[in-house]
Amino acid sequence: MTRSLEGVLLPAAGGHPCTGRTFTVGWGSRDVLDVTLVDPQLVVEVDVDVARDAAGRWRHPVRLHRTRPDLSAASVPLFGA
Repeated sequence: MTRSLEGVLLPAAGGHPCTGRTFTVGWGSRDVLDVTLVDPQLVVEVDVDVARDAAGRWRHPVRLHRTRPDLSAASVPLFGA
């Protein structure tokens, strides 16, 4: 998946919404992932299993379905809104 989006993602400028957050490999893991923050302008559809753990974290990985170049980030409501 990472390689398929490589040509359409742009590096994040200042003020990214995930600045300062850490991401781990999975449940019970303390291994922190190296991440590259990107400009949150690309709209994609994802497949998500809605199962969550007691802390509210997704239990299964999110999978990319397809990119949506026909939509702008401003036209999509924020998650949970």
